[in-house]
Amino acid sequence: MNYGFVIDNRKCIGCHACTVACKSEHDVPVGVNRTWVKYVEKGLYPNTRRTFSVNRCNHCADAPCVKICPVGALYMRDDGIVDFDNRRCVGCKACTQACPYNAIYIDPETRTTAKCNYCAHRIDIGLNPACVNVCPEQAIIGGDINDPASEISILIARKQVQVRKPEKGTLPKLFYIDADEASTVPTAALPSEGYMWSEQAMGVGHHAGKQNKFKVLSNELGALSLNLKLKTNNSELNCNDTHSIDARRTYDAPQKGVMWGWEVSGYIWTKAIATGIVLITFLASLLGIEGTNSNLQVASIVISMLFLIFTGGLLISDLDRPDRFLYVLLRPNWKSWLVKGAYIITIYGGLLTLYLFMKFLKYDRFDSLISLSLVIFATLSAVYTAFLFAQAKGRDFWQNPILLLYMFIHSLIGGAVVWLIASALVSLPESFINFMKSVLIGSIAIHLLLEFAEFVIPHSTKDSHLVSQIISKGSLKYLFWCGAILFGNIIPLILLTVPVLAIQPLFLLLAGTLILTGIYISNHIIVRAPQLIPLS
Repeated sequence: MNYGFVIDNRKCIGCHACTVACKSEHDVPVGVNRTWVKYVEKGLYPNTRRTFSVNRCNHCADAPCVKICPVGALYMRDDGIVDFDNRRCVGCKACTQACPYNAIYIDPETRTTAKCNYCAHRIDIGLNPACVNVCPEQAIIGGDINDPASEISILIARKQVQVRKPEKGTLPKLFYIDADEASTVPTAALPSEGYMWSEQAMGVGHHAGKQNKFKVLSNELGALSLNLKLKTNNSELNCNDTHSIDARRTYDAPQKGVMWGWEVSGYIWTKAIATGIVLITFLASLLGIEGTNSNLQVASIVISMLFLIFTGGLLISDLDRPDRFLYVLLRPNWKSWLVKGAYIITIYGGLLTLYLFMKFLKYDRFDSLISLSLVIFATLSAVYTAFLFAQAKGRDFWQNPILLLYMFIHSLIGGAVVWLIASALVSLPESFINFMKSVLIGSIAIHLLLEFAEFVIPHSTKDSHLVSQIISKGSLKYLFWCGAILFGNIIPLILLTVPVLAIQPLFLLLAGTLILTGIYISNHIIVRAPQLIPLS
Protein backbone atom coordinates (compact mmCIF):
# COMPACT_ATOMS: atom_id res chain seq x y z
CA MET A 1 0.00 0.00 0.00
CA ASN A 2 1.07 3.55 -0.65
CA TYR A 3 -1.23 6.24 0.73
CA GLY A 4 -1.45 9.73 -0.74
CA PHE A 5 -3.77 12.70 -1.27
CA VAL A 6 -5.27 14.50 -4.25
CA ILE A 7 -6.56 18.04 -3.78
CA ASP A 8 -9.08 18.88 -6.50
CA ASN A 9 -8.91 22.66 -6.82
CA ARG A 10 -11.85 22.59 -9.21
CA LYS A 11 -14.06 21.77 -6.22
CA CYS A 12 -12.32 23.40 -3.23
CA ILE A 13 -14.32 26.36 -1.85
CA GLY A 14 -11.86 27.35 0.88
CA CYS A 15 -14.31 26.60 3.70
CA HIS A 16 -11.62 25.44 6.20
CA ALA A 17 -13.67 22.37 7.15
CA CYS A 18 -10.54 20.25 6.72
CA THR A 19 -8.58 22.53 9.08
CA VAL A 20 -11.29 22.41 11.74
CA ALA A 21 -11.76 18.64 11.45
CA CYS A 22 -8.02 18.09 11.74
CA LYS A 23 -7.76 20.33 14.80
CA SER A 24 -10.68 18.54 16.44
CA GLU A 25 -9.44 15.05 15.60
CA HIS A 26 -5.92 15.64 16.94
CA ASP A 27 -6.55 18.39 19.52
CA VAL A 28 -4.16 20.70 17.64
CA PRO A 29 -3.30 23.82 19.72
CA VAL A 30 -4.19 27.35 18.68
CA GLY A 31 -1.54 28.99 16.47
CA VAL A 32 -0.39 25.84 14.67
CA ASN A 33 -2.02 23.61 12.04
CA ARG A 34 -1.57 20.21 10.50
CA THR A 35 -3.65 21.16 7.50
CA TRP A 36 -4.55 24.68 6.46
CA VAL A 37 -5.93 26.65 3.52
CA LYS A 38 -4.13 29.54 1.86
CA TYR A 39 -6.09 32.17 -0.05
CA VAL A 40 -4.48 33.98 -3.00
CA GLU A 41 -6.20 36.64 -5.06
CA LYS A 42 -5.13 37.42 -8.61
CA GLY A 43 -5.82 40.23 -11.02
CA LEU A 44 -6.83 43.88 -10.71
CA TYR A 45 -10.33 45.08 -9.94
CA PRO A 46 -12.78 44.28 -11.39
CA ASN A 47 -11.04 41.38 -13.13
CA THR A 48 -10.07 39.31 -10.10
CA ARG A 49 -10.35 35.76 -8.86
CA ARG A 50 -9.44 33.84 -5.72
CA THR A 51 -7.59 30.55 -5.59
CA PHE A 52 -7.25 28.16 -2.67
CA SER A 53 -4.38 25.89 -1.73
CA VAL A 54 -4.77 23.18 0.90
CA ASN A 55 -1.40 22.62 2.56
CA ARG A 56 -0.17 19.77 4.75
CA CYS A 57 2.45 17.04 4.95
CA ASN A 58 3.17 15.61 1.50
CA HIS A 59 4.07 12.14 2.87
CA CYS A 60 7.08 12.09 0.59
CA ALA A 61 8.41 8.79 -0.68
CA ASP A 62 11.91 10.13 -0.01
CA ALA A 63 11.12 12.21 3.07
CA PRO A 64 13.99 14.51 4.11
CA CYS A 65 12.44 14.96 7.57
CA VAL A 66 12.84 11.23 8.24
CA LYS A 67 16.50 11.31 7.22
CA ILE A 68 17.45 14.35 9.30
CA CYS A 69 15.57 13.40 12.49
CA PRO A 70 18.33 12.30 14.90
CA VAL A 71 16.17 10.04 17.06
CA GLY A 72 13.73 8.42 14.62
CA ALA A 73 10.80 10.43 15.95
CA LEU A 74 9.72 10.82 12.31
CA TYR A 75 9.44 7.56 10.41
CA MET A 76 7.78 6.02 7.39
CA ARG A 77 5.25 3.27 7.86
CA ASP A 78 4.96 0.28 5.56
CA ASP A 79 1.89 1.86 3.96
CA GLY A 80 3.83 4.99 2.93
CA ILE A 81 2.48 7.27 5.67
CA VAL A 82 5.11 9.48 7.30
CA ASP A 83 4.20 9.35 10.99
CA PHE A 84 5.80 10.70 14.15
CA ASP A 85 6.37 9.62 17.75
CA ASN A 86 6.48 12.61 20.06
CA ARG A 87 7.77 10.42 22.89
CA ARG A 88 11.15 10.31 21.15
CA CYS A 89 11.35 13.89 19.83
CA VAL A 90 14.09 16.10 21.31
CA GLY A 91 12.78 19.30 19.74
CA CYS A 92 15.88 20.00 17.64
CA LYS A 93 13.73 21.54 14.87
CA ALA A 94 15.91 20.01 12.15
CA CYS A 95 12.82 18.50 10.54
CA THR A 96 11.26 21.95 10.17
CA GLN A 97 14.31 23.00 8.15
CA ALA A 98 14.36 19.80 6.09
CA CYS A 99 10.71 19.92 5.05
CA PRO A 100 10.39 21.99 1.84
CA TYR A 101 6.61 22.29 2.38
CA ASN A 102 6.46 23.97 5.81
CA ALA A 103 4.34 21.06 7.03
CA ILE A 104 6.06 20.43 10.38
CA TYR A 105 5.66 22.48 13.53
CA ILE A 106 6.73 22.31 17.16
CA ASP A 107 3.70 21.75 19.38
CA PRO A 108 3.70 24.66 21.87
CA GLU A 109 2.27 22.42 24.60
CA THR A 110 4.44 19.29 24.32
CA ARG A 111 7.39 21.14 22.70
CA THR A 112 7.78 18.24 20.27
CA THR A 113 7.36 17.76 16.53
CA ALA A 114 3.90 17.34 15.07
CA LYS A 115 2.32 17.31 11.60
CA CYS A 116 -0.34 15.60 9.50
CA ASN A 117 0.03 11.85 9.95
CA TYR A 118 -2.77 10.92 7.55
CA CYS A 119 -4.94 10.11 10.58
CA ALA A 120 -3.00 6.86 10.86
CA HIS A 121 -5.11 5.74 13.83
CA ARG A 122 -8.20 5.93 11.61
CA ILE A 123 -6.49 4.21 8.68
CA ASP A 124 -5.57 1.29 10.96
CA ILE A 125 -9.25 0.57 11.61
CA GLY A 126 -10.39 1.07 8.02
CA LEU A 127 -11.59 4.70 8.20
CA ASN A 128 -10.70 7.67 6.02
CA PRO A 129 -8.76 10.66 7.36
CA ALA A 130 -10.98 13.23 9.10
CA CYS A 131 -10.37 15.87 6.41
CA VAL A 132 -11.53 13.49 3.66
CA ASN A 133 -14.75 12.71 5.52
CA VAL A 134 -15.63 16.31 6.30
CA CYS A 135 -14.92 18.00 2.95
CA PRO A 136 -18.35 19.11 1.67
CA GLU A 137 -17.25 19.17 -1.97
CA GLN A 138 -15.18 15.97 -1.87
CA ALA A 139 -12.21 18.06 -2.96
CA ILE A 140 -9.83 15.98 -0.81
CA ILE A 141 -9.34 12.44 -2.05
CA GLY A 142 -7.22 9.97 -0.12
CA GLY A 143 -6.33 6.37 -0.76
CA ASP A 144 -3.82 3.82 -1.99
CA ILE A 145 -1.93 5.15 -4.99
CA ASN A 146 -0.71 1.65 -5.84
CA ASP A 147 -4.27 0.32 -6.19
CA PRO A 148 -5.23 0.91 -9.83
CA ALA A 149 -8.93 0.64 -8.95
CA SER A 150 -8.84 3.34 -6.26
CA GLU A 151 -10.31 6.78 -6.97
CA ILE A 152 -7.00 8.52 -6.22
CA SER A 153 -5.10 6.28 -8.61
CA ILE A 154 -7.66 6.86 -11.38
CA LEU A 155 -7.54 10.63 -10.89
CA ILE A 156 -3.72 10.71 -11.03
CA ALA A 157 -3.78 8.61 -14.19
CA ARG A 158 -6.50 10.55 -16.00
CA LYS A 159 -6.05 14.14 -14.87
CA GLN A 160 -3.13 16.50 -15.22
CA VAL A 161 -1.84 16.71 -11.68
CA GLN A 162 1.11 18.54 -10.17
CA VAL A 163 3.07 18.52 -6.95
CA ARG A 164 4.79 21.30 -5.04
CA LYS A 165 8.54 21.72 -5.51
CA PRO A 166 9.22 18.59 -7.60
CA GLU A 167 12.81 19.81 -8.05
CA LYS A 168 13.52 18.86 -4.42
CA GLY A 169 13.42 15.19 -5.37
CA THR A 170 11.34 14.24 -2.33
CA LEU A 171 8.70 12.45 -4.45
CA PRO A 172 5.71 14.04 -2.67
CA LYS A 173 2.39 12.21 -2.60
CA LEU A 174 0.16 15.26 -2.30
CA PHE A 175 -1.16 15.94 -5.80
CA TYR A 176 -3.12 18.98 -7.03
CA ILE A 177 -5.63 19.15 -9.86
CA ASP A 178 -5.94 22.55 -11.52
CA ALA A 179 -3.48 24.18 -9.13
CA ASP A 180 -2.40 27.77 -9.68
CA GLU A 181 1.28 28.66 -9.42
CA ALA A 182 0.32 31.74 -7.41
CA SER A 183 -0.86 29.37 -4.67
CA THR A 184 1.69 26.58 -4.90
CA VAL A 185 4.85 28.71 -5.20
CA PRO A 186 5.50 30.37 -1.80
CA THR A 187 7.19 33.50 -3.17
CA ALA A 188 4.57 34.12 -5.87
CA ALA A 189 2.29 35.74 -3.29
CA LEU A 190 4.17 36.75 -0.18
CA PRO A 191 2.97 36.40 3.42
CA SER A 192 1.77 39.36 5.44
CA GLU A 193 1.79 40.05 9.17
CA GLY A 194 -2.00 40.20 9.15
CA TYR A 195 -5.00 39.53 6.92
CA MET A 196 -8.59 40.70 6.71
CA TRP A 197 -9.75 38.13 9.27
CA SER A 198 -6.49 37.36 11.01
CA GLU A 199 -3.85 39.12 13.10
CA GLN A 200 -1.03 36.66 13.65
CA ALA A 201 1.83 36.22 16.10
CA MET A 202 4.72 34.28 14.59
CA GLY A 203 6.94 31.68 16.15
CA VAL A 204 6.41 28.44 18.05
CA GLY A 205 8.26 26.58 20.77
CA HIS A 206 10.88 28.33 22.88
CA HIS A 207 11.45 30.92 20.14
CA ALA A 208 7.88 32.26 20.31
CA GLY A 209 7.85 35.93 21.19
CA LYS A 210 11.65 36.25 20.96
CA GLN A 211 13.86 37.03 17.97
CA ASN A 212 11.59 34.71 16.02
CA LYS A 213 9.04 37.53 15.57
CA PHE A 214 9.77 38.89 12.12
CA LYS A 215 7.14 40.65 10.06
CA VAL A 216 6.53 40.17 6.40
CA LEU A 217 5.03 43.14 4.53
CA SER A 218 4.22 43.59 0.83
CA ASN A 219 5.17 46.77 -1.01
CA GLU A 220 3.31 48.37 -3.88
CA LEU A 221 3.30 46.25 -7.00
CA GLY A 222 5.62 47.27 -9.81
CA ALA A 223 5.57 46.53 -13.52
CA LEU A 224 7.80 43.43 -13.38
CA SER A 225 8.73 43.06 -9.70
CA LEU A 226 7.30 42.73 -6.23
CA ASN A 227 9.27 44.56 -3.56
CA LEU A 228 9.46 42.49 -0.44
CA LYS A 229 10.00 43.97 3.00
CA LEU A 230 11.03 41.70 5.81
CA LYS A 231 11.37 43.28 9.23
CA THR A 232 13.58 41.41 11.60
CA ASN A 233 13.42 43.03 15.03
CA ASN A 234 14.20 46.68 14.15
CA SER A 235 15.79 46.06 10.72
CA GLU A 236 14.16 46.13 7.32
CA LEU A 237 15.16 44.47 4.07
CA ASN A 238 14.14 45.19 0.52
CA CYS A 239 14.72 42.78 -2.33
CA ASN A 240 13.24 42.16 -5.75
CA ASP A 241 11.03 39.31 -6.79
CA THR A 242 10.03 38.63 -10.38
CA HIS A 243 6.78 36.70 -9.98
CA SER A 244 3.45 37.84 -11.34
CA ILE A 245 2.55 41.30 -10.08
CA ASP A 246 -1.17 40.54 -9.72
CA ALA A 247 -1.00 37.82 -7.03
CA ARG A 248 -1.43 38.62 -3.34
CA ARG A 249 -1.90 36.38 -0.34
CA THR A 250 -5.12 37.34 1.46
CA TYR A 251 -5.32 34.59 4.08
CA ASP A 252 -2.90 32.04 5.45
CA ALA A 253 -1.86 30.23 8.61
CA PRO A 254 0.82 31.90 10.77
CA GLN A 255 4.38 31.63 9.50
CA LYS A 256 6.75 29.77 11.81
CA GLY A 257 9.53 32.33 11.56
CA VAL A 258 13.17 31.68 12.43
CA MET A 259 13.34 28.24 14.05
CA TRP A 260 17.13 28.12 14.43
CA GLY A 261 18.16 31.26 16.28
CA TRP A 262 21.26 32.67 17.99
CA GLU A 263 21.99 29.38 19.75
CA VAL A 264 22.79 27.69 16.44
CA SER A 265 24.90 30.65 15.27
CA GLY A 266 26.73 30.61 18.61
CA TYR A 267 27.34 26.88 18.55
CA ILE A 268 28.92 27.08 15.08
CA TRP A 269 31.11 29.94 16.34
CA THR A 270 32.28 28.17 19.51
CA LYS A 271 32.78 24.94 17.55
CA ALA A 272 35.01 26.73 15.06
CA ILE A 273 37.24 27.94 17.90
CA ALA A 274 37.16 24.59 19.74
CA THR A 275 38.27 22.71 16.64
CA GLY A 276 40.48 25.36 15.07
CA ILE A 277 42.75 25.92 18.08
CA VAL A 278 43.75 22.23 18.15
CA LEU A 279 43.78 21.83 14.37
CA ILE A 280 46.13 24.77 13.78
CA THR A 281 48.41 23.98 16.75
CA PHE A 282 48.90 20.32 15.93
CA LEU A 283 49.28 21.10 12.23
CA ALA A 284 52.08 23.49 13.19
CA SER A 285 53.69 20.67 15.15
CA LEU A 286 53.31 18.16 12.31
CA LEU A 287 54.78 20.72 9.88
CA GLY A 288 57.74 21.25 12.18
CA ILE A 289 57.11 24.94 12.87
CA GLU A 290 59.80 26.16 15.22
CA GLY A 291 58.58 27.05 18.71
CA THR A 292 55.60 24.66 18.67
CA ASN A 293 56.17 22.83 21.93
CA SER A 294 54.25 20.52 24.23
CA ASN A 295 53.10 23.39 26.44
CA LEU A 296 51.36 25.08 23.51
CA GLN A 297 49.69 21.81 22.57
CA VAL A 298 48.41 21.28 26.10
CA ALA A 299 47.18 24.88 26.22
CA SER A 300 45.32 24.36 22.94
CA ILE A 301 43.69 21.23 24.38
CA VAL A 302 42.48 23.11 27.46
CA ILE A 303 41.11 26.01 25.39
CA SER A 304 39.43 23.57 23.02
CA MET A 305 37.76 21.69 25.88
CA LEU A 306 36.46 24.96 27.31
CA PHE A 307 34.87 26.03 24.02
CA LEU A 308 33.60 22.49 23.41
CA ILE A 309 31.70 22.73 26.70
CA PHE A 310 30.17 26.00 25.47
CA THR A 311 29.29 24.26 22.19
CA GLY A 312 27.52 21.43 23.99
CA GLY A 313 25.67 23.87 26.21
CA LEU A 314 24.39 25.84 23.22
CA LEU A 315 23.32 22.66 21.42
CA ILE A 316 21.35 21.48 24.43
CA SER A 317 19.81 24.89 25.12
CA ASP A 318 18.53 25.05 21.53
CA LEU A 319 16.50 21.86 22.05
CA ASP A 320 12.85 22.35 22.92
CA ARG A 321 13.18 19.16 24.98
CA PRO A 322 16.67 19.48 26.53
CA ASP A 323 15.75 16.78 29.07
CA ARG A 324 15.98 14.27 26.20
CA PHE A 325 19.34 15.33 24.75
CA LEU A 326 20.89 11.91 25.46
CA TYR A 327 18.38 10.34 23.05
CA VAL A 328 20.60 11.61 20.21
CA LEU A 329 23.38 9.27 21.40
CA LEU A 330 21.26 6.47 22.83
CA ARG A 331 18.50 6.26 20.18
CA PRO A 332 20.35 7.33 17.05
CA ASN A 333 19.14 7.53 13.47
CA TRP A 334 22.42 7.03 11.63
CA LYS A 335 21.16 8.73 8.48
CA SER A 336 21.02 12.05 10.34
CA TRP A 337 24.08 14.28 10.39
CA LEU A 338 22.94 15.50 13.79
CA VAL A 339 23.74 12.01 15.09
CA LYS A 340 26.96 11.69 13.12
CA GLY A 341 28.01 15.13 14.32
CA ALA A 342 27.15 14.32 17.94
CA TYR A 343 29.34 11.21 17.83
CA ILE A 344 32.14 13.05 16.03
CA ILE A 345 32.16 15.75 18.71
CA THR A 346 31.96 13.13 21.46
CA ILE A 347 34.94 11.25 20.05
CA TYR A 348 36.80 14.53 19.61
CA GLY A 349 36.11 15.43 23.25
CA GLY A 350 37.28 11.96 24.28
CA LEU A 351 40.54 12.39 22.36
CA LEU A 352 41.12 15.77 24.00
CA THR A 353 40.62 14.21 27.43
CA LEU A 354 42.84 11.24 26.59
CA TYR A 355 45.66 13.47 25.35
CA LEU A 356 45.49 15.64 28.45
CA PHE A 357 45.44 12.57 30.71
CA MET A 358 48.46 11.04 28.96
CA LYS A 359 50.38 14.30 29.26
CA PHE A 360 49.56 14.39 32.97
CA LEU A 361 50.97 10.86 33.31
CA LYS A 362 53.93 11.82 31.07
CA TYR A 363 53.19 8.83 28.85
CA ASP A 364 53.94 9.72 25.21
CA ARG A 365 54.20 6.33 23.55
CA PHE A 366 51.12 6.97 21.35
CA ASP A 367 51.60 10.71 21.14
CA SER A 368 51.91 10.82 17.33
CA LEU A 369 48.87 8.61 16.77
CA ILE A 370 46.67 10.67 19.09
CA SER A 371 47.95 13.92 17.56
CA LEU A 372 47.01 12.73 14.07
CA SER A 373 43.61 11.54 15.35
CA LEU A 374 43.02 14.95 16.92
CA VAL A 375 43.74 16.70 13.60
CA ILE A 376 41.33 14.36 11.78
CA PHE A 377 38.47 14.67 14.27
CA ALA A 378 39.00 18.40 14.70
CA THR A 379 38.52 18.75 10.94
CA LEU A 380 35.45 16.51 10.93
CA SER A 381 33.96 18.41 13.87
CA ALA A 382 34.56 21.69 12.09
CA VAL A 383 32.84 20.76 8.83
CA TYR A 384 30.08 18.28 9.69
CA THR A 385 27.54 21.10 10.14
CA ALA A 386 27.79 21.77 6.40
CA PHE A 387 26.48 18.24 5.78
CA LEU A 388 23.71 18.83 8.32
CA PHE A 389 22.69 22.02 6.54
CA ALA A 390 22.74 20.13 3.23
CA GLN A 391 20.16 17.74 4.69
CA ALA A 392 17.89 20.73 5.40
CA LYS A 393 16.31 20.59 1.95
CA GLY A 394 13.81 23.27 2.76
CA ARG A 395 16.55 25.93 2.64
CA ASP A 396 18.10 26.18 -0.82
CA PHE A 397 20.90 28.50 0.28
CA TRP A 398 22.32 25.81 2.57
CA GLN A 399 22.69 23.35 -0.30
CA ASN A 400 25.79 25.18 -1.53
CA PRO A 401 28.93 22.93 -1.42
CA ILE A 402 31.02 26.06 -0.72
CA LEU A 403 29.61 25.91 2.81
CA LEU A 404 31.95 22.99 3.60
CA LEU A 405 35.07 25.01 2.74
CA TYR A 406 33.53 28.05 4.41
CA MET A 407 33.29 26.26 7.78
CA PHE A 408 36.77 24.79 7.48
CA ILE A 409 38.23 28.25 6.84
CA HIS A 410 36.29 29.62 9.81
CA SER A 411 37.87 26.91 11.95
CA LEU A 412 41.38 27.83 10.84
CA ILE A 413 40.67 31.51 11.43
CA GLY A 414 39.12 30.82 14.83
CA GLY A 415 42.09 28.77 16.01
CA ALA A 416 44.79 31.09 14.70
CA VAL A 417 43.13 34.22 16.08
CA VAL A 418 43.07 32.80 19.61
CA TRP A 419 46.87 32.53 19.50
CA LEU A 420 47.03 36.01 18.00
CA ILE A 421 45.07 37.40 20.96
CA ALA A 422 47.17 35.35 23.39
CA SER A 423 50.39 36.76 21.89
CA ALA A 424 49.20 40.28 22.74
CA LEU A 425 48.80 39.27 26.38
CA VAL A 426 51.64 36.80 27.03
CA SER A 427 55.00 36.01 25.47
CA LEU A 428 54.87 33.29 22.80
CA PRO A 429 57.51 31.96 20.37
CA GLU A 430 57.92 34.44 17.52
CA SER A 431 58.13 31.80 14.78
CA PHE A 432 54.92 30.19 16.06
CA ILE A 433 53.03 33.50 16.04
CA ASN A 434 54.40 34.37 12.58
CA PHE A 435 52.99 31.07 11.36
CA MET A 436 49.62 31.93 12.90
CA LYS A 437 49.67 35.35 11.22
CA SER A 438 50.42 33.73 7.86
CA VAL A 439 47.56 31.28 8.33
CA LEU A 440 45.23 34.13 9.29
CA ILE A 441 46.17 36.30 6.32
CA GLY A 442 45.77 33.39 3.90
CA SER A 443 42.50 32.21 5.47
CA ILE A 444 40.98 35.70 5.48
CA ALA A 445 41.94 36.13 1.82
CA ILE A 446 40.28 32.81 0.94
CA HIS A 447 37.26 33.77 3.01
CA LEU A 448 36.87 37.02 1.09
CA LEU A 449 37.13 35.11 -2.20
CA LEU A 450 34.40 32.73 -1.05
CA GLU A 451 32.17 35.65 -0.13
CA PHE A 452 32.87 37.23 -3.52
CA ALA A 453 32.04 33.96 -5.30
CA GLU A 454 28.76 33.69 -3.39
CA PHE A 455 27.46 36.87 -5.00
CA VAL A 456 29.10 36.56 -8.43
CA ILE A 457 28.40 32.94 -9.33
CA PRO A 458 24.73 32.53 -10.40
CA HIS A 459 22.54 30.63 -7.96
CA SER A 460 20.80 27.46 -9.05
CA THR A 461 17.44 28.39 -7.52
CA LYS A 462 15.41 31.54 -7.10
CA ASP A 463 15.21 31.14 -3.31
CA SER A 464 19.00 31.04 -3.08
CA HIS A 465 19.26 34.17 -5.19
CA LEU A 466 16.67 35.88 -3.01
CA VAL A 467 18.70 35.05 0.11
CA SER A 468 21.84 36.51 -1.47
CA GLN A 469 19.85 39.67 -2.24
CA ILE A 470 18.65 39.84 1.37
CA ILE A 471 22.26 39.59 2.57
CA SER A 472 23.89 41.93 0.10
CA LYS A 473 21.14 44.46 -0.62
CA GLY A 474 18.45 44.00 2.03
CA SER A 475 18.23 44.70 5.76
CA LEU A 476 21.23 42.49 6.48
CA LYS A 477 23.45 44.46 4.10
CA TYR A 478 24.91 46.77 6.77
CA LEU A 479 25.54 43.86 9.12
CA PHE A 480 27.16 41.94 6.26
CA TRP A 481 29.22 44.63 4.52
CA CYS A 482 30.23 46.56 7.64
CA GLY A 483 30.20 43.90 10.34
CA ALA A 484 31.33 40.75 8.52
CA ILE A 485 33.39 42.11 5.62
CA LEU A 486 34.84 45.47 6.64
CA PHE A 487 35.36 45.07 10.39
CA GLY A 488 35.59 41.26 10.39
CA ASN A 489 37.96 40.82 7.44
CA ILE A 490 39.36 43.88 5.69
CA ILE A 491 40.43 45.98 8.70
CA PRO A 492 42.06 42.98 10.46
CA LEU A 493 43.81 42.11 7.19
CA ILE A 494 45.26 45.62 7.08
CA LEU A 495 46.33 45.41 10.74
CA LEU A 496 48.07 42.10 10.08
CA THR A 497 49.85 43.09 6.86
CA VAL A 498 51.07 46.61 7.63
CA PRO A 499 54.48 46.00 9.32
CA VAL A 500 54.26 48.96 11.70
CA LEU A 501 50.87 47.80 13.01
CA ALA A 502 51.46 44.04 12.96
CA ILE A 503 54.09 44.21 15.73
CA GLN A 504 51.98 46.25 18.16
CA PRO A 505 50.20 44.11 20.81
CA LEU A 506 47.28 46.53 21.00
CA PHE A 507 46.61 46.29 17.27
CA LEU A 508 46.98 42.50 17.37
CA LEU A 509 44.41 42.38 20.15
CA LEU A 510 42.10 44.65 18.16
CA ALA A 511 42.52 42.56 15.01
CA GLY A 512 41.77 39.34 16.87
CA THR A 513 38.67 40.77 18.51
CA LEU A 514 37.35 42.07 15.20
CA ILE A 515 37.97 38.74 13.48
CA LEU A 516 36.12 36.75 16.14
CA THR A 517 33.23 39.21 15.98
CA GLY A 518 33.19 38.97 12.19
CA ILE A 519 33.06 35.17 12.30
CA TYR A 520 30.03 35.26 14.60
CA ILE A 521 28.28 37.82 12.40
CA SER A 522 28.95 35.69 9.31
CA ASN A 523 27.51 32.61 11.02
CA HIS A 524 24.51 34.59 12.22
CA ILE A 525 23.77 35.74 8.67
CA ILE A 526 24.25 32.28 7.17
CA VAL A 527 21.88 30.73 9.71
CA ARG A 528 19.23 33.45 9.76
CA ALA A 529 18.88 34.78 6.21
CA PRO A 530 17.69 31.54 4.51
CA GLN A 531 14.97 31.17 7.15
CA LEU A 532 13.38 34.45 6.06
CA ILE A 533 12.17 32.85 2.83
CA PRO A 534 8.61 31.44 3.15
CA LEU A 535 8.22 27.72 2.44
CA SER A 536 4.46 27.69 1.93
